[in-house]
Amino acid sequence: MYLNPHGPQVYVQTAAAILPCPITRFAGELSGAAGSSNSRSRSEEPAVPPELRAGLVENLLHKQQTSYEDVIEQLFSQVSGLEDSTKIPDPQFEESAIHLWNWAVTKNVGTTISKNQKAKVRHVACSLLYCCEPENPTEGIIRKQILMASKTGRTWLDCKNPQMADHFLRLAVKSLETLYSQLTSRGDGAADITSSKGDVEKDLLGILSCQAESAISQGNNHEAVVYMQRCKDMLLRLPKDTTYLSLMCYNFGIDTYNLRKFEDSVFWLSQSYDIGKMNVKYAPGSKVQAKVLRLLATVYFEWDCQSFQEKALDAVSLANKEHVSASGLYLKIRILLRCRASDNDIRGGLNETLESDVSLEVCLSTVNLLMSEEREVLAFEYLKQVCQRFESSPDLGTALVLSIKLLLQRGKELLGKQKIEDSITGHYTGKQLTPQALTTLHVILWDKASEHFEARNYSEALQWYNYSLSFFKGGQMEPNLSKLQRNRASCYLQLKQLEKAKEAIKEAERCDPDSIFTQLSVYKIAVLENNVKKAAEALNAMGRLSRCPVADEDRLLVSENAASNFLSLAAQIALENEQQETAMKALESLCEISNDEARVLTALRCLVRLVLSTIEQSSDGMSPGSNLGLDALLPYLRMALQKVSHQTLLTVEQRTDEANWFRRIGEEDFPGPCHLSLTCCPSCALLIEHCSWARRRSEELTQALEHIQICWEIWKTLKASGSFSADPTDTLLLQFEFEARAKLNDPKVDTVLESVLELEHVETKLLENIAALAMEPPAHFPLLCKKALRVALSLHKKQPQADLARCSKCVHSLIKLSLPSGVSEVEAHVLEEVWDYYEEALSIIAATPSDFPEMETLWLLTRAWNTGILLYSLAQYPEAEKWCSLAMSFVSHLGSLQESYEMQMSGLYSEILDRLDKAKKLLLEE
Repeated sequence: MYLNPHGPQVYVQTAAAILPCPITRFAGELSGAAGSSNSRSRSEEPAVPPELRAGLVENLLHKQQTSYEDVIEQLFSQVSGLEDSTKIPDPQFEESAIHLWNWAVTKNVGTTISKNQKAKVRHVACSLLYCCEPENPTEGIIRKQILMASKTGRTWLDCKNPQMADHFLRLAVKSLETLYSQLTSRGDGAADITSSKGDVEKDLLGILSCQAESAISQGNNHEAVVYMQRCKDMLLRLPKDTTYLSLMCYNFGIDTYNLRKFEDSVFWLSQSYDIGKMNVKYAPGSKVQAKVLRLLATVYFEWDCQSFQEKALDAVSLANKEHVSASGLYLKIRILLRCRASDNDIRGGLNETLESDVSLEVCLSTVNLLMSEEREVLAFEYLKQVCQRFESSPDLGTALVLSIKLLLQRGKELLGKQKIEDSITGHYTGKQLTPQALTTLHVILWDKASEHFEARNYSEALQWYNYSLSFFKGGQMEPNLSKLQRNRASCYLQLKQLEKAKEAIKEAERCDPDSIFTQLSVYKIAVLENNVKKAAEALNAMGRLSRCPVADEDRLLVSENAASNFLSLAAQIALENEQQETAMKALESLCEISNDEARVLTALRCLVRLVLSTIEQSSDGMSPGSNLGLDALLPYLRMALQKVSHQTLLTVEQRTDEANWFRRIGEEDFPGPCHLSLTCCPSCALLIEHCSWARRRSEELTQALEHIQICWEIWKTLKASGSFSADPTDTLLLQFEFEARAKLNDPKVDTVLESVLELEHVETKLLENIAALAMEPPAHFPLLCKKALRVALSLHKKQPQADLARCSKCVHSLIKLSLPSGVSEVEAHVLEEVWDYYEEALSIIAATPSDFPEMETLWLLTRAWNTGILLYSLAQYPEAEKWCSLAMSFVSHLGSLQESYEMQMSGLYSEILDRLDKAKKLLLEE
């Protein structure tokens, strides 16, 4: 964490500089320049930029406007072009320089101008003042120069522009030297001169420290050392600046440490500590000194702990003597462990933590540290001492839970069980575990039970679940208790204890009746008891619940596919227990609720087979081809026809295979004149027709390709015999070939696109058509589609008058293809790609702010915002802030919807920024 060596008001203008209006004072101490310079006649003045003479300064000072950016940029550009030797001995320019400076001071409150604009205004004012410098400047003029140059340099440093700062800091030093020379040349007023010289030296120390800061930021460590040594030499005469310089060196130590320049960091931190010891009265205090030493120890630790272990230990021990803290004690133990110190040495460090006022949390972190470094004996020994010390603490349960966790990790289950039983007893005799500790313990118990269940040690698994149950009070209503009872029921079912399983499921239903998992357990028991009615009720409940989002065992949303999996599992359970009717009900429910057409076709195959099996096993002598069998099959065949006809994800060949399967079933199981043919089953007839259509479609496309190849040969011959520069045949043939190969899923389709791109004049319309064909069912070539769209967008932008509406459509499609809806994570390279498309979208909006469709703007905003929220949920806070900020940039382009969306988004955006700040601070903590 950085410390501020400047104090709260080192670089803040006084109130006297802000209050007067019109502005006539300079930083509360300097007045205008009238009579302060030796004016020359107009004919003697050097060339002055006409824009300055035209009154840009006055325009900035007196004109009320909402944006000063253009005027500031013009002034900065004019003054930056002046050479250092340029002199303008004009009182008006000096007056303007001072007014300009004071104007920047008044704008320092709030956000009227940015920090960078403020630096540029100061840059202009200071440069103008130096241009107006007479041959023999007075002390007042020199002091103005010193103040303005030093503060301008400081402002450029704050703007992370050290090169610009260096110029003004050098000017300030030069003016200080001139002032010092004037003061020493006087012979009267010795006391006043001494006081003034002291002020000069104090100003010099501040400027030298800024020069050191600039050198550090530019990686010139040696130069920074030289500047700081000069400052250090001045401390004997300026003892009050001891804290300032000490903290400055500390911040340098942080900067170099963050850059992994350990040797430089060690130097600056050592300097910080040494400077802090130079004058106890004005030292930064023992707490800050300890902070410096802890960071010094950390640098040695991360640099090369083996080589610098003594120095690291000395630094952290000295820090703990200066001001003992939990972080210092913990750091000492880390260093001892890394250096492979003996148990006795480490034990000494552990005793220090017990003797100090450290929190239980720090002690437990120390235990985990010991375990991670394979110091198991010390860890358990220390944990025991910690439990004794915090015996009366309400948070003692956290330590007990950690003890249980460590025992189980080390395979000491008997000791672990004893601790658990003691915790259960204590929980009901006045030593309740905190909710957090109890939650952690439940997780440990369930993990252990799960291990035993997977190993088929069902009795052991049940015991661990029963431990967890012991912490729940009778009659308690909680979803977690429902999960626990379902897990217990699974154990009982494996142990063939059906009645106990029913009791557990009854409790699960009481706690969470609207859980699809509970209903699945009810269904299992109903099947085992051959209770068809109860099983049907459970299936109906599962079908109803599958249409609503519900939390599963891992606290994720049950997707539609997961719901289908439940019903598939239900059918399997019924078939394993020879309950064909129940299995068919489960498959029918799956067909009703699932939109996964491939899964539904599989379920329909199973249903058809089950119906045929029922017919074959019937004992009434019914013929396989009877109308009763056909009536049972008819609904399934009709549904199969509908699914095959509207299937978009399967290829032509796959759809043909599905249709053929149902056709073969009819021919095999109903042979002869009564087979499922055109005369006996309309649905099967339609299936056969669809199968024939699919086959014909594939054959037609293949035949089309053959014709296209013939056309290519003819066209090549024609082109060789004449000039056809404007003929569209190339374009048409390539488009036809691309469509045919795409619909046939031909891998050569990408070579067709390459041929299109090799055309001498590629039309954007052709590329847009190809992009559409690449995704037109059954074709699915998103990469080719994106490639075509990117080239089309590039061509649109190269046009003299770009069609921004078509550009916008290209960008929309590219974002939609690259950033699909409903994903749970997005790869970094995809985010980078989509970011580029969003920048294109913003440029299009900027070019047509009034004509751009509001709903398209809203779509872009929503996709960017949802991406940011997804990254936020994944704890990727910097990226989340970046994407949410992008979304916020679209709000200003909304029309009537702007206000409502701004209100909705601002709250969560502030939360993301807070999380980001916390994450950044965490990186700087010790």
